[in-house]
Parts: sequence; structure tokens; C-alpha cells
Amino acid sequence: MTKAGTSNATGDAPDDTAVRDVIAGLPAFVDVATRLHEVIVAAAPDLQPRLWYGMPAYSRSKKSPPLCFFRVDDDRYVSFGLSEHANHEPDPDAGHQLMPSAWFLTAIDEPTEVRITEIVRRAVG
Repeated sequence: MTKAGTSNATGDAPDDTAVRDVIAGLPAFVDVATRLHEVIVAAAPDLQPRLWYGMPAYSRSKKSPPLCFFRVDDDRYVSFGLSEHANHEPDPDAGHQLMPSAWFLTAIDEPTEVRITEIVRRAVG
């Protein structure tokens, strides 16, 4: 993908600059998306930011599948999710076998940052 969101000839994924450019051009939730990007990168510095379907995603290398991602679908929510390539396991205290993989947010505060950090670190394994 290129900064414009189209595939380039070599198939290389864009770097952090391209991800930040997309975030800066969002129609809504620019501040939430900016902070979400910063929290994800701080939680797992080895992950590579890239564009995936035109929005930010984070993977172990530029050519490996994303582990986590987020989207701003409209002006109502930001969705944050884990792909099937992330480390998933049921919460031992949950009393069920469901494994969470997606969340919606409209703001980001310190407790939300802490929880996102936990989710990303668990996803990376």
C-alpha cells in the first residue's frame, strides 16, 4: 500500500509516517485515533504499523498478517480489534469460553489506555 492507500509495485507496507498521515486525514476522532496509535506502539514497540484496508494495523513484520487494528467507520465510533493471528485465550475468570476480539470507543482516557495496553500485550503473546 502507498500513502494514498493503493498497493505499490513491490507490495511493501507503508511505515509509521503513512499511518500517521491517514490518521491526520480522518473525518472524525483524529485525537482518539492518534492516541490509540501511540498507545499500541508503546505497548508493543516491536510491532510494525502499516495500512490494512486503508486503516492502521500492527503486525510483527511488514509482510506478516496484522495482529491488531483500528477503524473509524463513521462519526459514531472508533473500533479496535484483534485479528485471528493474535494470541487469543479465554479469560480464566470469565466462566465462559468466549474470547474478546473487538471493542468500540468514542474517547480515550487513562483507564482505557491501560486496558488497551493489556489487550495489545496479550495479543502479541
